[in-house]
Amino acid sequence: MYKIIDGKIVSKKIREEIQQKTSALYKDKSVKLKLATILVGNDPASKIYIKNKINACSEAGIESEHIDLPATTPESELLGIIDKLNGEVEIDGILVQLPLPSHISADKVTDKISPDKDVDGFHPYNQGRLLAAKDYDSLIKSGIPIPCTPYGCLKLLEYYNIDISGKRVAILGRSNIVGKPLSLLFLLKNATVTICHSKTKDAKEIIREADIVVCATGKRGLLNGDMVKEGVVLLDVGINRGEDGKIYGDADFESVKEKASFITPVPGGVGPMTITMLLYNTLTLGLKRRGIINI
Repeated sequence: MYKIIDGKIVSKKIREEIQQKTSALYKDKSVKLKLATILVGNDPASKIYIKNKINACSEAGIESEHIDLPATTPESELLGIIDKLNGEVEIDGILVQLPLPSHISADKVTDKISPDKDVDGFHPYNQGRLLAAKDYDSLIKSGIPIPCTPYGCLKLLEYYNIDISGKRVAILGRSNIVGKPLSLLFLLKNATVTICHSKTKDAKEIIREADIVVCATGKRGLLNGDMVKEGVVLLDVGINRGEDGKIYGDADFESVKEKASFITPVPGGVGPMTITMLLYNTLTLGLKRRGIINI
């Protein structure tokens, strides 16, 4: 019988812990944490994401400063704004909502954000520190911001006491946002990891041997119950809107659940953890930047 990995429950618990820490921080040290968010253009989905992030900050006791820019904003102007925020002592984290208009390089924007304020964990310096980490515990203690969705996946597994060490893991998708950093986190947890993509030979055999499968492709119905083994743990990161307007994952939940020991629903699984770990990174970077070790 499968068990649901409930991201809402885990997210709520972590957010409560963050709120408790920010309250103690404000009371004992009179320090306010602050996240700066930037939205370029009027993409409806991006507006919703930004609104959710701002609301989450408020609930967690983190102040926010939002900057709305028109879609025609020159790249140089955006980079200048980021540079200014890098130098503002009251700003602990900077987030630029993706995607960006086509005339703006996402790589240049990511590179411009100070590694010390990189709440997304996308800066090459922070990605390099993740790659060079010797073990998971030392990585966490270092205060390096870890990409939010992969970090959220690990937190879900930790909450449900799902052992990772020695397990075979198949990750479907090789993006810099999920697939690649998540593979490094699993390696630091002593798993044997294979990333599957469109050019992978014998992908079905690899997936069928995996103890843990992560779907992160954005392709609805990519995985079904015939492709996984009994007792598999499934983390579905995919978000796909169906013709009925509902949100679906990459996996066929109904067929996979018949074989799974643990499985994330979509929505309500990995999704809630992404913003939660953004708050966690903001807190961590704020403390590290101020030299505060304990709260």
